[in-house]
Amino acid sequence: MRIYLPTTLALLAEQHAAGAVLVPDGAVVAEDDSEDAEYAALMTAADASAVQLAGAGRRVVVVADLAAEPAVGAAVPWREVVAVHADVEDRPAGADPDEDLAWFATQEVPDLF
Repeated sequence: MRIYLPTTLALLAEQHAAGAVLVPDGAVVAEDDSEDAEYAALMTAADASAVQLAGAGRRVVVVADLAAEPAVGAAVPWREVVAVHADVEDRPAGADPDEDLAWFATQEVPDLF
């Protein structure tokens, strides 16, 4: 199952250092493995990330492949993370919510900080 975890850059930096990502309220599971379902889940999680920002900043979504849906607050080990999607620069509050996010491989995540 692919799960999309909305977060912020500050939280991502902390969780990356800790080796696990905490499942936030607002995590999204794709309805199926289709590209459309995965894109819809990504953009829903991006909206949740924008809410976490509560203003200007960069939306961030961590993507993980898991055997079962985790509970809110559960730790997802970094080895389960398959990618991170993020804005390439800070966005003003109220920016277009349909703007796509950039894809980052897990080894590129430290470059985001």
